[in-house]
Amino acid sequence: MPDSDYLGAARPGLMLYLPHRPMGMVPDVGALVAANSNHWRKILNLLAKVACPVAEDWRRYRDQALFQETALCFAPVLAQGPCWHWIGGKENLLRFTGLRHHARPLHGAAEIAVDPQRRLLLTPYPDYRQLSNARVEQVRRVLREHHFYPGVA
Repeated sequence: MPDSDYLGAARPGLMLYLPHRPMGMVPDVGALVAANSNHWRKILNLLAKVACPVAEDWRRYRDQALFQETALCFAPVLAQGPCWHWIGGKENLLRFTGLRHHARPLHGAAEIAVDPQRRLLLTPYPDYRQLSNARVEQVRRVLREHHFYPGVA
């Protein structure tokens, strides 16, 4: 995948697909937040909250490990590899023409859907208004059920 379409770990455990690239495409949370708006701070915080193995450690994870274990992708094609694919936002999902999946809505959270076979997670756009802490916990629960977090029961 071209570098302009990808930012993060070479073999991520979780890939977040977004429709827009940040300015200053460097795998550094502080630099990305400084070069962009508060909007990107929120996206990176939510990525850390979802991906962090221990929910309470998400800030440390964001600052020390986020781009070593996750990645952002801006192309509307699922990357190859055994990672989980998180597509944030309905309009963003529409860019993935021809994507076949069997994602089923979570009980009590119809706006979040999962296809465990494809390792596909569909959520609202990663913004606090649309992806609250309660919704993040629902996402974490379903990822935990599918053994996403190593060493965490």
